[in-house]
Parts: sequence; C-alpha cells; structure tokens
Amino acid sequence: MDQDSIVVSSLSKSFSFPIKNPSVGWIKNLFNPEIKEITAVDDISFSVKSGERVAFIGPNGAGKSTTIKMLTGILFPTSGEIRVLGLDPSNDRKKLAYKIGTVFGQRSQLLPNLPLTDSLEFFGVMYDLSDREIRHRIKELSELFDLGSFIDQPVRKLSLGQRMRAEVVVSLIHKPKIIFLDEPTIGLDVVAKKSFRDLLLKINKEENTTIFLTSHDVGDIESLCERTIVINHGTLVKDLPTQELARTFVKEKNIDITPNTTFSVFPELPEGLKYAVKSKDKITVIIDISKIGVQEALRKLLDVFMVDDINVYDTDLETIIRNIYESNPAR
Repeated sequence: MDQDSIVVSSLSKSFSFPIKNPSVGWIKNLFNPEIKEITAVDDISFSVKSGERVAFIGPNGAGKSTTIKMLTGILFPTSGEIRVLGLDPSNDRKKLAYKIGTVFGQRSQLLPNLPLTDSLEFFGVMYDLSDREIRHRIKELSELFDLGSFIDQPVRKLSLGQRMRAEVVVSLIHKPKIIFLDEPTIGLDVVAKKSFRDLLLKINKEENTTIFLTSHDVGDIESLCERTIVINHGTLVKDLPTQELARTFVKEKNIDITPNTTFSVFPELPEGLKYAVKSKDKITVIIDISKIGVQEALRKLLDVFMVDDINVYDTDLETIIRNIYESNPAR
C-alpha cells in the first residue's frame, strides 16, 4: 500500500440553474432568467493508497455522490485536479473504466431476465476479455463468492442478498484496481450484510483491490474501512483512522446501573450527568466528560444508588458520527 490510487487536489464542483422570479414577467424569466449557483463540493483534497479501505461519509446532500461521479469521470470538476490510477477521469474516462468497478445499492447493472452467467459474460466481452479469460474469471469469482447455487438463475429471481453479491462479482469481472461502492448494503438483512462485508474484505486481501465506500450504515464503516473521510456541506471535515473516530470525538460516556432496589421516583443528578433510561431494574446515565470526570461521576452515582452491577462504556459510533455532522452544520 505504498502507491496512491486516488489523488484529489483542491477539488470543487458548482452547479448553475435558472430560477423563476415572480416579480418579473414570464418572457424575462424565459430569455433572461436569474441564475443561482450552488457549490456541491468545495475545495477538498485527499489521497487514497493502493489496497486501502476508505469510508467516504456525510449526511444527505454533503457532496459524496458528486465527488464519486467526478472520480469516475461522470461529472467534470469546476476546478481542482483528480488522478485515479494515474489518469484524469475527465479526459481518460474510457481508459479508467477498464481499471475501476462500481456498485450502486439502488441501481443494478445486471440483465434482469437472463441468467447471471449471461451478465458476467456480457461484461467480460464489454471489457475486451477473451473467451478463455471470461470462463476462468467466472469460475474464480463463482468459487470466491459462492455463486454456484444461483449462477444459472434469472437475475430477477435472486434474493436481494444474492443480487448484491452478483453486483459485486460483475464489477470485479475485469479485475479492477479500485471498486467504488455507494450504499451497497441498503435493504440487506443482518446475515446478508455480514456475508457481503466478509466477501469485500476477502477480495481486498486476495486481490489488493482498493475499496472506496459511501454508506449510512455504521456497520459497513466499522467492519470494512480502516480509514474514514467525513464530508459535510461540500467541505472535508475530518480524515482519520476509523478506530480513532471514537477516541477523537467522544464527548460522552454511558453508565448502566443495575440497582438493588426499585425506583418509582428517581433522584436528581449532579451537573454533567443526565438520565437516558429510567426503569425499575435498569438505569442508564450519560456523562458529559467535558463537565465531570468518569471517576467523580461514579463516586457521585454510588452516593445516590445502591447497585448490584455497573458498566461504563463509550458512545456508539453512530452517535459519534452524528455529533461530527452536528458540529459542522449546513450553512
């Protein structure tokens, strides 16, 4: 992982569109409309090394999809530079297409009424693979992704989990160096998600495929990605190892208390502490660690409650990510 697969420098993308001005006539609106400009991506820079697994996350409208479309050559930047595998996506889109794969959770590349094998062969031909290379690659991917039980079925008859595995296989038919995944596990159940993530980790390990993922599913980020880039209202907010997200942004800790007596009226808590759960057999208290330390919080709680058990733990990653978004509100 010593070579950059993706290099983005001062990248921006703006869109202009006409808006109606009700104070002027329709003729002026038609021939001399007022133009509004929005900046979807605003001067971001980052690089991704070969074989790296990166989550590119942000709330809806943050600029994630726009960035991916520029990285894959679908959109042209307004300003800035992009190099993907040494190529400029704007000028070398066809060359780049032979080196990357894409998976979009809500948009299928497969031929719905034909067996999965037909889709695989079709994409193999599209990427100029020989018949022998196509057969070998289908066999290789079928074994790797365990497609044998449904590879001859029409795509429309596959379960969602099977279809998403097939989407990844199709995107890997030409051995891309990078795979871009946009919400790949959307709609999958827990078992299918785990299987899907395990397969992506396997292809990353065995073929050194760079993974560039956007997802709102925190499980995808935690399980798949060693690094997380956070974008909000077009600007890059944070770029750090995924495991450091919690350490860097934890402002709260949780304490679960199992009291040895039941409560109908709960005592008032000291400053820096608040109830999250109040029930007769379990109490959860949130500590604001900017106001009170964990040790002091425990001492104060033990003065208030007689306990059978107590457990201190960090805020979950989903809450941490939400706090990052909220600390960088839309302009």
